[in-house]
Amino acid sequence: MYRIAVATCAFLAFLLPATAAEPVIPNFWDTRERLQKPDLGELQRLRFLTTIDFPPFNFLDREGRLSGFHVELARAICTELELSEACQIQALPWEELPGALSSGQGEAIIAGIAVTAQSRQQYGFSRPYLRLPARFIARKEAGLTEPLHEALADKRIGVLDGSAHERILRDLFPRLRPVTYSRADWMYEDLREGNTDAVFGDGMRLSFWLAGSGSDGCCRFAGGPYLLPSYLGNGMAIATSLDTPELAAAFDYALREINANGTFTELYLRYFPVSFF
Repeated sequence: MYRIAVATCAFLAFLLPATAAEPVIPNFWDTRERLQKPDLGELQRLRFLTTIDFPPFNFLDREGRLSGFHVELARAICTELELSEACQIQALPWEELPGALSSGQGEAIIAGIAVTAQSRQQYGFSRPYLRLPARFIARKEAGLTEPLHEALADKRIGVLDGSAHERILRDLFPRLRPVTYSRADWMYEDLREGNTDAVFGDGMRLSFWLAGSGSDGCCRFAGGPYLLPSYLGNGMAIATSLDTPELAAAFDYALREINANGTFTELYLRYFPVSFF
């Protein structure tokens, strides 16, 4: 399977209060679009399959309870579809998820499976509920503003070696000077100490570092988010069996309503108080 890479070492940053004045909430839905509410009255069970090792999306809390953004999003979907009594969430090892879905142990996987041409041959998917953009961060005193390709021209930009973000820098920002790192902590330290002018990478990982003690309040996001699906994929979606397209459509309806009624905003701010958008 293909999984979207997510930082795990700093996930507890979501427990910290937000420092941004007004966080930006991502919205991937056309507000004018109206989706028909599905009739799932005959569905006896809606079991979401997930893992416990994908924080802050799914993990065991201090009391050993399954928690996280994905867990609460699944429950919100069940509520929107009026299926709370039929709703179940089961955690399995990552490698067991495909077999569990195909054998009927669950109806959907909510665990960060990347939507690719290859994975579409194995699963049906809802529309994306979250994307992980690329972002720049820089020291606060730098005062960087758009257009960043001009503000950072000939500047030293830290980036992880061999990553999609390095490819983006080299392909789309030819005037910038990439400085590659094999470890993120070395990259962050050089930015904090002023040895590089900015860092370019996964916005969510960068938000955890900005919120954590490791940054020592040195830095902030510069410019806006870059989605770039040809480099970064199409985002996170709920996977279903190929023979249950009606279930994927039901998830689309629920996700659209969750965005419209503010539930998604509440969950996003709870787990990502430093918005990466």
